[in-house]
Amino acid sequence: MVDHLWAGWRFTYLDRVTGDPTPLRPDASGSMFERILAVGDAEGDEAAFVVHRGERCSALLNAYPYSTGHLLVIPNRAVADLGELTAGESAELWSMVGDAVAAVRAAYGCEGVNVGLNLGAAGGAGIPDHLHVHVVPRWRGDTNFMTVTATTRVLPEPLDVTWQRVRSAWPQPPS
Repeated sequence: MVDHLWAGWRFTYLDRVTGDPTPLRPDASGSMFERILAVGDAEGDEAAFVVHRGERCSALLNAYPYSTGHLLVIPNRAVADLGELTAGESAELWSMVGDAVAAVRAAYGCEGVNVGLNLGAAGGAGIPDHLHVHVVPRWRGDTNFMTVTATTRVLPEPLDVTWQRVRSAWPQPPS
């Protein structure tokens, strides 16, 4: 059984960036990630935790991180599967994943990085309509007693600080 800690800011964030009480589902204005990018367009990238924007893909902080510095690299348009990406989107996505790995290494001095994606609901995708690549900084021993005994993660800094740190460490100037 997993214990839950109350984190009221999460719903406030999702409601603000998606305007939808069921934010994981696509609506007329797009997928959850497309709506987050639109908030960044309207309010500034810091408000939506968008770390870097490219022509076809973007990198943003995971608002529900596994560890501090957890990024999501996404195509700017909603596609559910790798086979739906154009050649340009695919090239930019994987290039940006490399930049994201470099940024979290520079920002946090992590000892390792997990990179992965889950395709489809059966594959574990929480947002199956818009593929996203996870870039997660890791350290030896980062799975401590809190995760093992209390099934709780402790993150040492707020998301706005993480956003600034990773954005500053991005290998290319933000656009």
